[in-house]
Amino acid sequence: MKTDTMIKQEGFQALKSKLDTVEVERFIVLINREKFDYTKWRKNLFENMTIDEIADKAGKYSENQ
Repeated sequence: MKTDTMIKQEGFQALKSKLDTVEVERFIVLINREKFDYTKWRKNLFENMTIDEIADKAGKYSENQ
C-alpha cells in the first residue's frame, strides 16, 4: 500500500506532466476553494451509462495506455 506521501508525490508529478508550475499552483488553489464532494461526483459519473458502455469506454482507455 502506498503512503500518503507517495500518493501526494505521484499526484504532483501527474499534475506537472500536464501543467506548468503556476498552473499546478492555480489548480490546487481552485480545488481547495471549491466545496467539491468527490464521493457525490463519482456516484453520478456513470449515472446515464449502461454497464456495456462503461466496459467499452474502459477497454478503449486501456488500449490507449
